Amino acid sequence: VQLQASGGGLVQPGESLRLSCAGSGTTFSDYVIGWFRQAPGKEREFVAAISQKRTMKDYADSVKGRFTISRDNAENTVYLQMNRLKPADTAVYHCGATAFYSSRVADPSEYNYWGQGTLVTVSS
Repeated sequence: VQLQASGGGLVQPGESLRLSCAGSGTTFSDYVIGWFRQAPGKEREFVAAISQKRTMKDYADSVKGRFTISRDNAENTVYLQMNRLKPADTAVYHCGATAFYSSRVADPSEYNYWGQGTLVTVSS
């Protein structure tokens, strides 16, 4: 599966953005999709994940209550709605795909496919 993340940009603290992860090339609905982010000089960290039929979702503690992950399999797209953004949310956001939703869903090494990231900058 090929993935393409989009929707990043420059926003002020407290504002919102919605990221999209569009899939192509194979049956998108067969895959768990996860969002990860990487700030300069830091390791890639888990943000959120959603199972194939939307029955399971996980979030990093740092984004719980502010970010919402969703998916539209008919549109082959997973969304990340980000509200009340903070400067600490500044990073390149990547989406990844894996076949199984396991206890290791937050581990980037579990993901087989990645798209190019989209930059989110939160600054006043």
